[in-house]
Amino acid sequence: MSNIGVTRSRGLLSIATIAIAALFSTGCAATATAPEAPASEEAAVESPIRIGISLPLTGDFSQPGGAAKLGYEAWVANVNEAGGLLGRQVELVILDDASSQEQVVTDYTRLISEEKVDLLLGTFSSLLNYPASAVAENNEMVLIAPAGGSPKIFEQEFKYYFFAQQATAPNQANPFVEMIANLPEDQKPKTAAYAIQDDPFAAPVIASMQEQLEAMGIETVYSEIYPPETTNFQPIASAIANAKPDLIAQGAVFEDGVNLSKSLQQVGYSPKIFFQTSAPSNGDQYTDGVGIGNEEGIFYAVSWSEKANTPGNAEFLATYEALNPGAGVPAEDAADAYAAAEVLAAAVEGTGGLDNVAIQEWLHSNSVTTILGGLAWDEIGRPLGDFLLAQWQSGTVEIVAPSGATTTDQLVMPKPGWK
Repeated sequence: MSNIGVTRSRGLLSIATIAIAALFSTGCAATATAPEAPASEEAAVESPIRIGISLPLTGDFSQPGGAAKLGYEAWVANVNEAGGLLGRQVELVILDDASSQEQVVTDYTRLISEEKVDLLLGTFSSLLNYPASAVAENNEMVLIAPAGGSPKIFEQEFKYYFFAQQATAPNQANPFVEMIANLPEDQKPKTAAYAIQDDPFAAPVIASMQEQLEAMGIETVYSEIYPPETTNFQPIASAIANAKPDLIAQGAVFEDGVNLSKSLQQVGYSPKIFFQTSAPSNGDQYTDGVGIGNEEGIFYAVSWSEKANTPGNAEFLATYEALNPGAGVPAEDAADAYAAAEVLAAAVEGTGGLDNVAIQEWLHSNSVTTILGGLAWDEIGRPLGDFLLAQWQSGTVEIVAPSGATTTDQLVMPKPGWK
């Protein structure tokens, strides 16, 4: 598995290198052309705090990018209703990066140097937050990302980047691995197949899982990496079916997770245990994609649950429904964006201002309560917690691990056959 993500990682490194090299002059220009001080203290109090965000509203990541936008909008509605930050209303300045690494650099450069926003929030995916983090670091602005836990990001050892979920990619599936380890011997899988998108977040999740399951003695009978643009999963599904694994684990983003499930249905193979990253967290869009009822028994690691009794969760759900009537349960990506904004707000209130240097220092030294639960970070912005393990059961999502966060003590196992 040493080749997982090599091609994409080189792309990340080259984009980040270009961003860092090209933006030193930009950072200086932003400082040199800073807006003049307000004419009065009253004007300073009344002017809105402007937060810049680039999101993939079009392109490959438009589905989760759109969900993240809804989460940010729910947060700003709630914070402004409560009086804003530091007594000032909050305004979001959102640009579309079109799921492009090059465009996300352009967007954050524009937000900082032209729009002169006060604060930043992150885009969706490790692929896009990698170059975005370089722009933010060069300009000494905090970037709190709702999605972006690839190990490659943290190899940069930036001070201003923070991942606002509970754990980085290599640790995301740990609750699933622990569950497998604790199964009775007659229920443990003997063989496993791994299908992995060449994505900087999804790939390390499955690589870590495969290593741990192999150490338990679970034989790997299939392991393949596929390009992000893959749409035809029939060859992969056929190869997996021929290998007859007890367990299938897929490093999926969204559409690839739906497409592999549909292809497995077409070839008539249903494993006893099925795990996917990210894709199953997209609620009705996922169940509609795989076919109602075919989500039953599928596991995934998740950062958030609508059933969680975390501070602010009920308020988030109510506001989301009010802003998006009839939309159903928010996607995980919406909740993650809301939580990222909660982290930024806590740091602003904690420092009593908009000084990004002070904000990053505060975040490195404090934990924050969010709708995901408590979050804390190490010296390079890596979170220090654990994900939840979710499973689709009877048309709803249940949290099955860890024990303190479960919403049921039942497991659907083996996974029912396809409908």
